[in-house]
Amino acid sequence: MKTIRITALRQTLHTDLMEQYELPQESPCCLQVGQTFLSIEARIPQGFCPEAWKTLQPFVLQLAQGHGNIYGNWMKDPHSALLSCNDGFRPMSFLLETLSDTSAETNE
Repeated sequence: MKTIRITALRQTLHTDLMEQYELPQESPCCLQVGQTFLSIEARIPQGFCPEAWKTLQPFVLQLAQGHGNIYGNWMKDPHSALLSCNDGFRPMSFLLETLSDTSAETNE
């Protein structure tokens, strides 16, 4: 299986929805924009958000198995994907990239 690099690219805040629907949260998101994680053998990286993993895991598995063009021809790199977590109040967008076995690097 291939190693997949997961990079937190951007977080969007829907403050109007938070004010209207969300209960107060102490630490609603454990990830920061710019953080990078490695998924080895399609496993959840240490320190990664379990809820975000639920969304990303099927795509990580496909890329780790060597599949490409998950969205047809949407991505410039066919062995990558851009996804967001399922947090409706503050979704984080992630870039998934397939790495060769020798280039597995992270800057967590």
